[in-house]
Amino acid sequence: MKQMRVLKTGRLDAPDESKRGKMEVQDVPLRDLGPEEVKIKVAYCAICGSDPHALVENVFGWELPFGLGHEISGVIVELGEKATQKGLKVGDRVAGNFLGFCGKCYYCQNGQQQFCPHAEEYNFPGFSEYIIWHESQVYKLPDHISLKKGCLLEPISIITRLMDKVAPKFGMRAAISGGGPIGLLALQSLKMYGASEVTVIEPLEARRRIAVRYGADHVIDPVNSDLQAEADRITNGLGYDVVIDCSGSVRAVQGLPPITAKGGKLIYGAQYPNDYEMPFNLYKYCYFHEITVTGFFVAPYAYPRALQMLDKYELDDFTEKIVPLDEIEEAFRIHFSGKYLKVLVKCNDDLD
Repeated sequence: MKQMRVLKTGRLDAPDESKRGKMEVQDVPLRDLGPEEVKIKVAYCAICGSDPHALVENVFGWELPFGLGHEISGVIVELGEKATQKGLKVGDRVAGNFLGFCGKCYYCQNGQQQFCPHAEEYNFPGFSEYIIWHESQVYKLPDHISLKKGCLLEPISIITRLMDKVAPKFGMRAAISGGGPIGLLALQSLKMYGASEVTVIEPLEARRRIAVRYGADHVIDPVNSDLQAEADRITNGLGYDVVIDCSGSVRAVQGLPPITAKGGKLIYGAQYPNDYEMPFNLYKYCYFHEITVTGFFVAPYAYPRALQMLDKYELDDFTEKIVPLDEIEEAFRIHFSGKYLKVLVKCNDDLD
């Protein structure tokens, strides 16, 4: 079975070859199917914003070599003898939750599966011809949803949890830092919820144009504009009721507390370098301004609702670029270029 493996962490374009990251597609054995498990022939696996953090920084501390990829769609080719609880069948087109959970620890029993200490034991790299998941991780796609769009179920589950965190109010003002995939999905979601004004803060002009097309009322170029001054102009000096960081940029995050309204919410909704510590004035923002600051990890409980929302989003821009699995390193180079919102890796040529 073909599977992408990271052999060495580091930037793919590092001038010093000794520090350059390396990946390749290798033939690896596929383990036996367990009684409650499902074997999936992978159609597409999208590159997530977290994948480069693992490739460049090995932010999770994994032992080399390791695989990547979790935003997948595919077709069931085999079911374990006890994988009968969800009515899944061979031939079903599916997507799902890349992390399994033990169901027995304190966190699982407390409805906080995202903190399960055993979750990574069930992870299986998605940049593969086949994956094996527990039945509980797998969701059948509606007939009218393509496999290309189906691989975006995982990011939409993240957006579902983000909206739970936002708890939107009709007529609120919101700002989104970062016009990448999660930021643009958040934009579409906030407009669905009746936000009166949504501002997208994004340095790339092409993505600002997409944001306007998706309904952004204002866009700000944080490189060539004064973010604080622009936010004050748009909000009449009141700030935004909700500010969401979807950029993951340490250069962007420090400018967000000052544009958050008194009594507002500030949500850091991206992955950051694991050694980054941000200066934060607790007196000003938490005591005096009563800002609520939060973040989130993964969204295990959100998949059923995300599945129902999958066809409510404009996703054509997200599925524009497709690269075959054998060209996985080129796929990551294209991702790093920022030219496309998403890069989808096609893992089996006969699935579409």
